[in-house]
Amino acid sequence: MLSPAILIPAVLNGLMTGAVYALVALGLTLIYGVLHIINFAHGALLTAAMFAAFFAHRLLGLDPYIAAIFLTPLFFLLGYGLQRFVIGPAAHGEDRNILLVTLGLAVVIENALLYAFRADTRTINLPYAFDVIEIGTAFLAVPRVIAFVVVFAVALGLWAIMRWTDTGKAIRAVAKEKLGAQLSGIDVAHVYAVTFGLGTACLAIAACLLVPTYYVNPHVGNAFVLIAFTIVVLGGMGSVAGALIGGLFIGVVESLSGFYLGESLGQISIFVTFILVLLLRPSGLFGARA
Repeated sequence: MLSPAILIPAVLNGLMTGAVYALVALGLTLIYGVLHIINFAHGALLTAAMFAAFFAHRLLGLDPYIAAIFLTPLFFLLGYGLQRFVIGPAAHGEDRNILLVTLGLAVVIENALLYAFRADTRTINLPYAFDVIEIGTAFLAVPRVIAFVVVFAVALGLWAIMRWTDTGKAIRAVAKEKLGAQLSGIDVAHVYAVTFGLGTACLAIAACLLVPTYYVNPHVGNAFVLIAFTIVVLGGMGSVAGALIGGLFIGVVESLSGFYLGESLGQISIFVTFILVLLLRPSGLFGARA
């Protein structure tokens, strides 16, 4: 059972899956790092993005990876609008109000999708969905390999935005010291909305990477957002690098647990990891201690 011929494929497949988990968590931790709130609508927005990718293929014939080019800016605008015109004004500057508003948005989005599309589970058939790439003794699904490469490209692009652009510098300034950034002339409300938009755009990309191999229904985002919360806590609240590394780690843990304990029990280890992190290192791997 400990043969490299068995372990290596399991680890590689775990890394492929963990990359998509990391992208979902990346949007969540980015929003927390700047706005300092938990976005409870994250899972519902991921579900909406998966439905958008599904119908882009079903109605327009767009490959999900091509659809990502159009859905990413669309969901950035959606996230920007939600924060600027719904969440921000409704919160009245109170963090607890923001939590309630995002929770309310999650309920509205999920029930709207349920009303419009019922509880039916949908999938799409793509010619390359079951193609594999052979690497040594491992056989890796082509969609997972594509997802792995895309996630790292997105993470690199996000790092470049945060490091080199004026918008990224403004985001880092607001995350570090909101009042100081405001006094220096930065439009904090705009920065909050841009950050929320970036987090939502990450969900659109993640949805397009998931749709080729995963089902779609009105509650599908909840499973991913629970894992994303675990990754954010593991990596450290607000840490982008922590979300990326934590996602890969959780993917490997899930893969190995599924192999040894069975597919139905694979995710138990994720939540055991979550509890252990809370007990032993509440600040996470890369989080700062309060």
